[in-house]
Amino acid sequence: MQKNKNLHSRVLRLMGNRFELSVVSEDAIWAEARIDEGVAEIKRIEALLTTFHEESQTNLINRFAGIHPVKVDIEIFDLIERSLRISELTQGAFDLSYGSIDKRLWNFDTNMTSLPSRETAREIVHLINYRNIITSRKEQTVFLKEKGMRIGFGGIGKGYAAEKAKSVMRQNGVGHGVVNAAGDLTTWGKQPNGQAWTVGIANPNVLNSVFSSLQISDVAIATSGNYEKFAIIDGKRYSHTIDPKTGFPVSGIKSATVLAPNAELADALATPITVMGTSVGLHFINQLKNVGCIIIDDQDRLFTSSNINIC
Repeated sequence: MQKNKNLHSRVLRLMGNRFELSVVSEDAIWAEARIDEGVAEIKRIEALLTTFHEESQTNLINRFAGIHPVKVDIEIFDLIERSLRISELTQGAFDLSYGSIDKRLWNFDTNMTSLPSRETAREIVHLINYRNIITSRKEQTVFLKEKGMRIGFGGIGKGYAAEKAKSVMRQNGVGHGVVNAAGDLTTWGKQPNGQAWTVGIANPNVLNSVFSSLQISDVAIATSGNYEKFAIIDGKRYSHTIDPKTGFPVSGIKSATVLAPNAELADALATPITVMGTSVGLHFINQLKNVGCIIIDDQDRLFTSSNINIC
């Protein structure tokens, strides 16, 4: 983003990630107050979705898996129901019960030299099944059918928080701004110079560099990639992203960038694309209205959905 005295930004760590909130205004004090309100909203979402607090509603859902339904706030209930619809759309490539995976087995890094056995992988994934997340709108409850099941909002939470912060800031008079949640960002209005926001698409081969940029406004964008966290085993690069159906890390795609009307949807669709693979992922995106996708595969080939042209 171009530096300008009317562009006010703040970077801070929230939800375990780097957030940057930006507001266009001639009044710096007013802009900072609006950013404060956006930050407060993100912190509220973090408290709602966290698994690091014993009594959070997310943890209660997990604690009583296989025992009884848990009554939750309508906000969490609605987010879970929207997540389940995305699971249906992606045929399980997106799945909140991905939280059931033991992180010691899927937290891949460059020190890994072998993949888990097929038996171990089967053991890992048997609890991942979004169809076993049972919701009751009448009772406003969520029930995980199997003991040991866990849900987590890692695949949608940042985008949801960014969108909610944007909503609060807009309601309080911010006509132009950006909320960037560790690369999952939502934009509205224009830069101080009147032009659309310039957003860089990360180069998966060179840290902190871009291979292309887009001019966007009132659009959200999210990227999922294996270029920051991966393992190379027997000469093949494996992403830290796990296929929920097999328990094995996916390969084939270095990065998938999704453009969508809101950050929640963009965030939720980016990872499933890497699970689906290039061909299936692009076919899926091409069937969705107002959604686009840019993919870089393991051979550094560039693919885009039918509604995006990159020169």
